[in-house]
Amino acid sequence: MARYTLVIGNKNYSSWSLRPWLLLKHFGIPFREVRIPLYIEGSKERIREFSPAGKVPILLDGELAIWDSLAIGEYLAERHPEAHMWPADAALRARSRCISAEMHSGFGALRSQMSMNCRRSLPGRGRTPDALANVARIQALWSECRQQSAAKGPFLFGDFSVADAMYAPVVLRFKIYAVELAPLVRAYVDTILALPELAEWIQDALAETEIIPAFEPLDQP
Repeated sequence: MARYTLVIGNKNYSSWSLRPWLLLKHFGIPFREVRIPLYIEGSKERIREFSPAGKVPILLDGELAIWDSLAIGEYLAERHPEAHMWPADAALRARSRCISAEMHSGFGALRSQMSMNCRRSLPGRGRTPDALANVARIQALWSECRQQSAAKGPFLFGDFSVADAMYAPVVLRFKIYAVELAPLVRAYVDTILALPELAEWIQDALAETEIIPAFEPLDQP
């Protein structure tokens, strides 16, 4: 029986939900999934049955509810030290936490102008000056991490970590919007897209039928 329950939103749209889901899947930690379609009648009330914050994702461990994606990553890393979800090196671990926190609290223009929508291909959309500034900052972060950890493995800090899970929705955004990427960044994006667990998420997203108009282009067919 799975120890954890993970409450998530629509896989097509909910970038926040993807992060802990991918982390659990990648490290082979069993969990029960509860998917609550967002922005429909009763969805907030149903989410509040699991957490008073009324937002997804929510990780349930017995009576304990953790309702923030980065907090979930920290909790899982503490409960499963054998998985090494943060880099072992103290300096790299601090760096990993820094860029994860920056993702957690920043890049608002990218979020609003290039929302996650796994069912669509939207090349050229969302390229406002602020969104492009976010893209440039993320590319600089990824390039620096990959240059420092190239000998350790193909992920941001060598092995897959919480930081990679935090940035996985950005990888999908770059694919959906066909963002121009530097070669080193493109190689990292391809590494994340090749993860079988991410392919599983996308397959599930494509099978969903719900449509959230706020996250769809105005000129959609």
